[in-house]
Amino acid sequence: MSKTIIKYIAKNKILAILGFYILFSSILKAVSDIDICIPCIWKSIFGIHCPGCGLTTAFISLIELNFKNAFETNWLVFIIVPTGIYYMTQNYIIFQREHNSVFKKKHIF
Repeated sequence: MSKTIIKYIAKNKILAILGFYILFSSILKAVSDIDICIPCIWKSIFGIHCPGCGLTTAFISLIELNFKNAFETNWLVFIIVPTGIYYMTQNYIIFQREHNSVFKKKHIF
């Protein structure tokens, strides 16, 4: 199974790097207040909040199990996180099925 996970990560390098960065930077900020998160480009250029503003803060609040603050910061986190987990799970299941079928075809005599 670990070989399949490594192959899945190798196939989806950009998604894996982005996911690792978001997870790492959010945990780092939650634990030590070191902020290496990407700032909102829309807010930086135009000075107004976009619908995604506050998602990182809400995600950090979820990591800290502070659900009320997460909801107050940006309620979309309760839609985006489960949808992202569902997408990644379904994508991995499809990859695993394809990987197993290719493996079986190679070893048929």
